[in-house]
Amino acid sequence: MNLKPARKFLKAACAAFALCLAVFALSGCSGKFVVLDPQGPVAATQQRLIVLSAVLCAIVIIPVLAILVFIVWRYRDKPGNKAPYTPDWHDSKLLETIWWGIPIIIIGILGTYTARDTFALAKPPVSDTTPITVQVTSLDWKWLFTYPDQHIATVNYVQIPAGVPVRFQLTSDAPMNSFWVPQLGGQEYTMPGMAMQLWLQADKPGVYYGTGANFSGKDFAHMRFDVEAKPQAEFNQWVSSVKQTAPALTKSGYEQLVQPGTSEKTLYSSYPDGLFDDIVNKNGGMYMHHSSAPGEPGESSGTSATGATGTSGMTDMPGMNHH
Repeated sequence: MNLKPARKFLKAACAAFALCLAVFALSGCSGKFVVLDPQGPVAATQQRLIVLSAVLCAIVIIPVLAILVFIVWRYRDKPGNKAPYTPDWHDSKLLETIWWGIPIIIIGILGTYTARDTFALAKPPVSDTTPITVQVTSLDWKWLFTYPDQHIATVNYVQIPAGVPVRFQLTSDAPMNSFWVPQLGGQEYTMPGMAMQLWLQADKPGVYYGTGANFSGKDFAHMRFDVEAKPQAEFNQWVSSVKQTAPALTKSGYEQLVQPGTSEKTLYSSYPDGLFDDIVNKNGGMYMHHSSAPGEPGESSGTSATGATGTSGMTDMPGMNHH
């Protein structure tokens, strides 16, 4: 048996693996891996799930790769190889128990922790402060953020108070997209006619990278935004400054904003009442809450999206096709 092609392939694979490691190491020197740099309780919980998943996968992958190397070496075609040859071998109860039992155990462990944390993250992070609400609308190719309690709006920029749970309500007035702030938590989709919900929190002041994580057209790469967390007092000052210095977002201004195109960071001192509800309703009008029970923190924000009652997780809106 000619082993030269196999040896060449093995050398090429080793070289490629070494190159990947070098790129990985060099990129690590120039900056942080934001997904593995949690700056809030939601991201920290999700990072633990990532680590757990990696460890459980390694329990399978490493032994399988080691057995593969052993089999290739042990049963190689070489004169004098005394490896046992058993062409009539049918089964082994021990081996079948191992290769079925271990994956079942791993899936059970991973499923248990994933379900536990998923239900826990559907509620606001534990905090002794009152949550705030930020409504998010993905457009072509920009992000509109409205603050129902402060009644201000921003484009491609979010400011939140540090240490305060933030309820992001998400919809789209354009193709489906995905709202993602890696250091604060996982992504959540934005869809026309649907208002989704995502709880996030920044533990300390800082500027966090946000982006659209879904292909949505030719300028989707420009759908980036900064999430700036500041102490509560500085956040309040910022809100007051925006109200005093920024222009208002009018209905005609929104109609221009919704047109396809990119945009720079923009601040607005006010916006039309019920704008977020109007955006949702004109595209179908379904609210997906994933919310806590009525009366828990964050259940009052002054809009129909956050004022819904019940624990079913969904509220029918006017104009919705109930069939």
